[in-house]
Amino acid sequence: MTFQELGLSPAILSAVTELGFTQPTPIQEQIIPVLLEEGNDIVGLAQTGTGKTAAFGLPTISKLDFSKNTVQALILAPTRELCVQITKDLEAYGKHTPGLKIVAVYGGAGMDGQIRSLRRGPHIVVGTPGRTLDFIRRGTLQVGEIDVLVLDEADEMLKMGFQEDMDAIVDATAPDRQTLLFSATMPAEIQGMAKRYMKNPREISVGAKNSGSNNIEHWYYVCAVKDRYLALKRIADMHPEIYGIVFCKTRKETQEIAELLLADHYNADSLHGDLSQERRDMVMNRFRSGHLQLLVATDVAARGLDVDNLTHVIHFRMPDNLDSYIHRSGRTGRAGKKGVSVAIVGPRDVRQIKMIERQVGKQFIQKNVPGADEIIGKQLFTFLDKVEKVEVQHKKLAPFLEGVYKKLAHMSREDLLQHFISIEFNRFIEYYRDSKDLNIGMAQERPTKFERSDRPERGDRSERPDRMDRSSDRGDSAGSKDRHSGRFAADTKWKRVFINLGHKHRLNPQRLMSLINGTESLGGVPIGRIEILNNFSFFEIGGETAEFAPSELSGMQIGGVSIHVEPADNKDFGDGGGRGKVKAQGVAGAPRFGGEGKDYTRLKKKDGPAKGPKKEKKPKSKETSGAWGDR
Repeated sequence: MTFQELGLSPAILSAVTELGFTQPTPIQEQIIPVLLEEGNDIVGLAQTGTGKTAAFGLPTISKLDFSKNTVQALILAPTRELCVQITKDLEAYGKHTPGLKIVAVYGGAGMDGQIRSLRRGPHIVVGTPGRTLDFIRRGTLQVGEIDVLVLDEADEMLKMGFQEDMDAIVDATAPDRQTLLFSATMPAEIQGMAKRYMKNPREISVGAKNSGSNNIEHWYYVCAVKDRYLALKRIADMHPEIYGIVFCKTRKETQEIAELLLADHYNADSLHGDLSQERRDMVMNRFRSGHLQLLVATDVAARGLDVDNLTHVIHFRMPDNLDSYIHRSGRTGRAGKKGVSVAIVGPRDVRQIKMIERQVGKQFIQKNVPGADEIIGKQLFTFLDKVEKVEVQHKKLAPFLEGVYKKLAHMSREDLLQHFISIEFNRFIEYYRDSKDLNIGMAQERPTKFERSDRPERGDRSERPDRMDRSSDRGDSAGSKDRHSGRFAADTKWKRVFINLGHKHRLNPQRLMSLINGTESLGGVPIGRIEILNNFSFFEIGGETAEFAPSELSGMQIGGVSIHVEPADNKDFGDGGGRGKVKAQGVAGAPRFGGEGKDYTRLKKKDGPAKGPKKEKKPKSKETSGAWGDR
């Protein structure tokens, strides 16, 4: 089928031809006729990069009534980046459609300019849920007469906590509207959303539900946790033409990895919620234009990156659920091109790889972390390919050739080649001199906490204190009772940590310790006092890895609940702690799952109240800057 056969307007067809579109993708072929002719509500299930924007954008523009200066179509997207990208695509589709007006509204940008644009009477509004709802409540955006409502990447909007915003927006729209819901996955929440928002929706699916693109290969490398960054560099060195995204879990880790790559002379930069809008735009423009090879990003920040020729997606840390893995991997293998999804995992993560492999029904290939000889050989022949294909400026070189020949006349052909190659590769040879093998054998796939590959070997039994005499391992007598009878050294530095789980979430000390030990970089670390309250808890963690506990545990999900962990104040636990000694006052004020986690409830002890950390002031609008800007 061709675009001409789909029934699109001549102006749209002209723009499509100029954009180089020849044949519609499967989802475009199925959805466009339904939107133009039947008017059904649609649930579209397809991976990123399959042409969803054109699938709803082309027919939406074709159906507009330009005699009206009212909003006729509202498109909601989870992030400002995706919002901007959809707007740019729609403008390209409608470049030959006279009078078309499209406005993007999103956080992180001034409201005044967006208000002026809305007052000019746009036909299509593309927005993030938070900012869109702000304008609806102010009366600046009228959506009571829209014909089409599009919820793009609805699963991601749910995951980001926009359920209430979307409910309010839908309630403000015309009841006889046509609703289009697009999602890469089909969890139960999306099914419930379809029932609430839509009337007898028609489901159109491209590929199997909850599975990745067939254009993507899935690789994984197994190494010690402490060698993860070294493995990342070797993977990049093994693919000199790499153009991809490196996914991390936290903003802090994203920034740190990007800075390390830059310091090691890699063409990389970071993208996360703490960046200003100006900085985010600059980084994304550099990446889209190909001037940046590696973008280190969080899951949320990478939403809306519409780049068709990414070669690799690298999971520096694996996501917590299948949906996130599918969304991440879908950044590559787009528009019919091939791509590779690469996971760098520790031995304990191999089980997660096998689980995802079963769920998506695709084979994951275990690769060896490249060694020095492989990398140097790959770089050598990549360099020689460039030499072979370089355009020679014969006329401009001619005046210098006689001097060049004279200068190098004493060197044989073999010597000349060796010197020529060494200029480029001495640094690689030097860098990888005496480099170690980073691979971990599959026999170590499930080590116990005493067999971790990244821990020093235990000494001979004769070198350890007698079981009956552990005085050298104990702290002072006052503190040993509070820290599990002095199992840890007296100089252990303890860090008190808050976690948003408590008795009501069926948390107990055993489950908390299982959670911590199940995290590959924290397993086996010293755990001190544990205080389980109703809505949340505190615990002490010791050793060199204590400072990483908040970033390692935050973002994990248990039973659909997002865990939030952060440093707590340094106040004592009290006399014995426990459920009866410290009680939460005003439970309603306790942190909720998915929140910022800063609004501690006040804690009351026998000797008087102890203040928790001060609440952080939230911006009046949900979309002013930083993490809130994504709303």
